[in-house]
Amino acid sequence: MSLKGLLFIGLFGLCAAAALVFPHVGVYGYIVDYCIHPASQWWGRPFATMGFRFSFILALATMIGMALNWKHLRFGRSALYPQETTFILFLGLIWFLTLISPETAGRYTTTDHPSVKFAKIAIFTLMMTHVILDLKKLNGLFWVLSSTALFLGIKAWSLPYGRFVRGRLEGIGGADFSEANFFGAFMAAMLPIIAVQFLSSKNWVVKLYALACGAFTANAVILCRSRGAFLGVAAGALAALFAAPKRHRKKIIVLLFVGLIGGVYLTDSIFIERMLSISFKQEEMDTSTLSRIELWKAGARMLADNPLGIGPGNWYQTIGLYMPQYDGRDSHSTYVKCAVELGIPGILLFLLLIFQAYINLRRVHNEAKKLPPREADDITQYYFAVMVSLAVLLACALAITMIYTEIVWILLMLPVCLARAFENALADSQAAVKAEVEIKETAGFTDAPCHVKEEAKTF
Repeated sequence: MSLKGLLFIGLFGLCAAAALVFPHVGVYGYIVDYCIHPASQWWGRPFATMGFRFSFILALATMIGMALNWKHLRFGRSALYPQETTFILFLGLIWFLTLISPETAGRYTTTDHPSVKFAKIAIFTLMMTHVILDLKKLNGLFWVLSSTALFLGIKAWSLPYGRFVRGRLEGIGGADFSEANFFGAFMAAMLPIIAVQFLSSKNWVVKLYALACGAFTANAVILCRSRGAFLGVAAGALAALFAAPKRHRKKIIVLLFVGLIGGVYLTDSIFIERMLSISFKQEEMDTSTLSRIELWKAGARMLADNPLGIGPGNWYQTIGLYMPQYDGRDSHSTYVKCAVELGIPGILLFLLLIFQAYINLRRVHNEAKKLPPREADDITQYYFAVMVSLAVLLACALAITMIYTEIVWILLMLPVCLARAFENALADSQAAVKAEVEIKETAGFTDAPCHVKEEAKTF
């Protein structure tokens, strides 16, 4: 048994045990397992062959921890936000369509059917939104995501070129990231989160660590040579200019400029050639781009014929009926696949979830001024990170199929975590003000500032 293997299993056991007392630790461990997939690493494979199901054990430990600590979990204004309700309806629609649609053939004999996979995604994501309830836990989650991106970025950087497939980085990270486009989208979405961790850190050692996370993550995005990821990064840059907090706008612009210079330095001829192939003129499109357009047109015809959807997982067995030359081919678009498989109700619910995420983020951003300055600044930066990260991923989703990819739903539901963290911080602040007023009144002081008394009354 290697030292790395022993260290890994020790940390895994510690994380699972800690989740019984601190459920958010189980969420951290689950995300690490999801992103890195230790069972595919040489130091984790021996334990996988012994029957260890890392994600299942961590999810179960988190669930037990939630039950044991239920009275101490603070869910803010409601135990179920409207966005969470919509998410549950989306899950229900997937299962309803699975039951009434033709049986899915062949493709999911060795992997989970989308309905089963999405049920697992929903269980974990709803646990996450009910345990990441304050700013410290949210900050911890951001560092976990940044650190996993660093680990995967270093692995991508260290791989010999012979491991690349057609000049692209393949087979890195968890099962959802085995293909270059998916991995590139994930790593691109991590860049705004890493950037905020860099900006918010006061310690230069921590800043250097965040800088390393950003550098290796950006390099991995370039090695993927994914046009979808490139579009996501471009959309993220525009969103960053739109969502940048006034206090940090200059720093963010400088960081974007430095990132642009670094990105240009890291690019090679293969990357540039693929990005230049992006065109909206049909005569300038390459074969890959043209096939995507044709697949999307076929998807529109499929939706017109089946407005209630063809059923989760049934795209691959149906596309050949419309375009025999593309039999078994993917849709290459999250929105197209969602609409075709889940019908008009599915795409409407998905778009509603995106809208609700935006509303939650804007509400938190607009009301952050009610908090003390330091906490208000933290909330504003987290708002920026989640907003831009979602912009990156949702732009990538235009050309990459990720409707059943877990990281999409983890990021899409983060606004609920941020909203609960804000509401708990506001409740703590108001409680502190009220306690201060009561202490002064008990001691016989009547000169408490008017604004303090007003804040105590509003509580």
